[in-house]
Amino acid sequence: MVYALTINEGSFAPAKLSSIGQLMNVVLPLMMTAAALIFLVMLLLGAFRILRGGDNPEAIKKGYATVVWSAIGLGIVVASFVVVRLLGSLLGIQNIIPQ
Repeated sequence: MVYALTINEGSFAPAKLSSIGQLMNVVLPLMMTAAALIFLVMLLLGAFRILRGGDNPEAIKKGYATVVWSAIGLGIVVASFVVVRLLGSLLGIQNIIPQ
């Protein structure tokens, strides 16, 4: 006995993603949200290190470094998103870039 399995949007959710553009519309906002959450955690960790540093200049230095590197990381993520959007609009491939 042979059974056939039909894959459609109702039975298999990833079937809704029929192109790279649709996949990017799902993945990129999730990645931006994850990057923002990681930035928030690192910023709070750096601030906590600064507050706990007290008279220890080395601990305060590590806290400032954590804050600075987390801001640089978020800046890189936002800049890469802006560059992708800019290249998409210049090359006329709006269906790949999330709106």
